[in-house]
Amino acid sequence: MPTETSTREVVQEYHHAWQAGEIATATALLAPDFTNLTSINDYHSIAEYAQALGQFARIVTHLEMISELYGENEATLIYDVQLATPVGKSRIAEHFRLTDGKISTIITIFDATGWRTK
Repeated sequence: MPTETSTREVVQEYHHAWQAGEIATATALLAPDFTNLTSINDYHSIAEYAQALGQFARIVTHLEMISELYGENEATLIYDVQLATPVGKSRIAEHFRLTDGKISTIITIFDATGWRTK
């Protein structure tokens, strides 16, 4: 049974990997039935998500973590990112669900206004 510590380790490893542009390492931590639900897109396969995550990682110029909350099979991260796009700074909240030690769902919440108008 996963613990808060193992949840923290998996989520932090995932987050550090995508920030470093190591998308294959990040996506190796995802469950086969992974889903990502966002403010503007939903991704229902690892391959589809990996492409979007790689594109996002390339435009992040700075990330400042605000809060990290961990439970037995869930975690919530809140952080600010500076983007090399007209969107500029964006605050993001992500809620993770883990199944059998892998990330099965990420709900990503952010203000999508700038993404829709740029």
